[in-house]
Amino acid sequence: MAFEVHHSRIAGLGASLLIGSACLAESPAADFQGNRSITQLEQRLSEIDDELATLATFSLRGATGTIGYRSKTQAENHSKWLKIRLDETAVIDEVVLVPVIRRTEHNGLQADGFPPAVRVILGTQDNPEGTVVAEYDEKQTLLPRIAPLSISCKGTEASWIRIEVDRLSVSDQNNRFVFRLSEIMVFSEDENVALHQRVSAKSNHSDGLVWDKDFLVDGFVPYLMDAAGGEKSRPFVGRINQEVNPVLNIDLGSPLPLSRLHLHTIEKDDFIPQAFTSDFGVPRRIHILGANQPGFQDARTLLELDLSNPYDTSPIMMWRFPETVYRYVRLDLTDLQANPFEKNTMRFGFSEIELFARGKNVALARPVKASAPISPDDLLRPLANLTDGRNIYGSILPIRDWMGQLARRHDLESERPLLQKELNRLYDRQQITLRRLGWLSALLATGIAFTILINRLLRMREVQAIKQRLAADLHDELGANVHTIGLLSDAAKCAGSAPEEWNMLHDRIRALTNRTGIAIRHVGNMMEAKDLYIGLVEDMQRAAQRITANIEHTFEVEGEPYLDLLAPQRRVDLFLFYKESLINICRHSNATRFSTRLTASPREVVLSVSDNGKGLSGQPIPSSLKRRARLLKAKLSITEIPNDGTGITLRIRPRRKKGKMKDER
Repeated sequence: MAFEVHHSRIAGLGASLLIGSACLAESPAADFQGNRSITQLEQRLSEIDDELATLATFSLRGATGTIGYRSKTQAENHSKWLKIRLDETAVIDEVVLVPVIRRTEHNGLQADGFPPAVRVILGTQDNPEGTVVAEYDEKQTLLPRIAPLSISCKGTEASWIRIEVDRLSVSDQNNRFVFRLSEIMVFSEDENVALHQRVSAKSNHSDGLVWDKDFLVDGFVPYLMDAAGGEKSRPFVGRINQEVNPVLNIDLGSPLPLSRLHLHTIEKDDFIPQAFTSDFGVPRRIHILGANQPGFQDARTLLELDLSNPYDTSPIMMWRFPETVYRYVRLDLTDLQANPFEKNTMRFGFSEIELFARGKNVALARPVKASAPISPDDLLRPLANLTDGRNIYGSILPIRDWMGQLARRHDLESERPLLQKELNRLYDRQQITLRRLGWLSALLATGIAFTILINRLLRMREVQAIKQRLAADLHDELGANVHTIGLLSDAAKCAGSAPEEWNMLHDRIRALTNRTGIAIRHVGNMMEAKDLYIGLVEDMQRAAQRITANIEHTFEVEGEPYLDLLAPQRRVDLFLFYKESLINICRHSNATRFSTRLTASPREVVLSVSDNGKGLSGQPIPSSLKRRARLLKAKLSITEIPNDGTGITLRIRPRRKKGKMKDER
């Protein structure tokens, strides 16, 4: 007497989700690790969710009923085997192993006694050794599971099927080795050819009630058929007087080769506890007849069913019989159960009646008539519901499709947590990368801002340096020229009675004026005034003659070829420094003589200018000299010579030009 607990659907689904994280350690689902991108994993996850929405759900039956096969328990592991002999040789497409399901203390619903490794062998009388069509080892991780194991046989001919187990599981119930299965289904196309066939076993622990090797092929499974699609339909439930035995007639429309009958019992309500027993509404005796005449004058018995034992009932009961061609089928229902809610009435009913011809349910949507007055429990439970192809969960599936969908759901629900785990790992790594990119972006932005600031400062310094150079060049070049023009003008005034001298002074003034004009035009870059700086030594000597006029002076040069080590701009700056030194001597020293010494070597260029003037008298070094020395990046020193004037020394480290220096000696 089995209570069909509807809420067990939730428990079953929850259990199937829980087992996913431990499954498929060596399965193809693990191959994605590190091989797929986030987009590919998300796409695969979406595909799994879409496919799961189309698959039957794990809804587990409850209460009483046959469970299946179990071997004798033992303290040590020993190999076991089961063998199913078929009535005739058939082409086998698929073998399905349905586990025995047990509620464990810590892990919820789990398979109990299901082998971690199994071998499936198919053979015929001509092939007594058989052919191994599938072999699973422990690396393929068959456990944990509550789903059936679907094994493809690729159209192998067989008259017997042998299941061999070398490694047993340890039962949570008593921690002993045991081999248990709820059902074995062997499909030839859509036909379960193992149904009610002969079974032999190496070890069979039978109690004759719920455990026995013959229960492996009785068609009873621990699931309720809960398809993903289809409209729901309530089972037919009728009331009838105790004195009348109801008869149900089904017209198939034409004679058909019938070979199988499925009776779906009434699905129970969702209340906990339930008000009805598991065999509620099932007649204890059913006589099924077939005929080709509507009056059943030619009737023949197809099945004679004795369901007086409540352990013989199941949500789906299946029987095979020799193929016979009939159009009409009649179900004579006797020994009905009393109605516990209404005296002097009997209650009976089914969720669905299926009749199969060549694997197809030919009773689908065919009319059902009753030979006695039957009162439906309500208007939602008419006789037509017996052949509408639906139950309270949705569409009724072919048994092979149902088992296949449950096996597929197990694979997908086992793969999904692995996909999600890998996605989470990639998401975490992506977050780390994004954080690093954020810090890098901030650092880059800071670097860019700092670079802009530094560039701005450098440009400001560059502008300031240009201003200083312009000021220095204007002061040193133009100032010296103006001062020289003044001296030459004074000399010309005094030479008015000497035409030759006056003409010479006039020519010099004219030349100096031209030079000043050129310098003004190229004040931004004195290097462009090519006519002004032809030779450093010659220009320095010429400047000394022009600026100092009548002051006695000497000019010494040593290592003149090494002056080429100086860059052109530095040579100009050195010349302008020298001119400014001469101007200072003329204007401020009151000297009567001075001397110039220019010494050049590969490591250093030294300019020394000394005079016999009054000296600085405690005053600082002239700013014009300091400014020019700074532009030269040179070391400037001024020495007071007691009773003999002042000495100026400028030391420059030359910057080598590209290429080798020419020896002009």
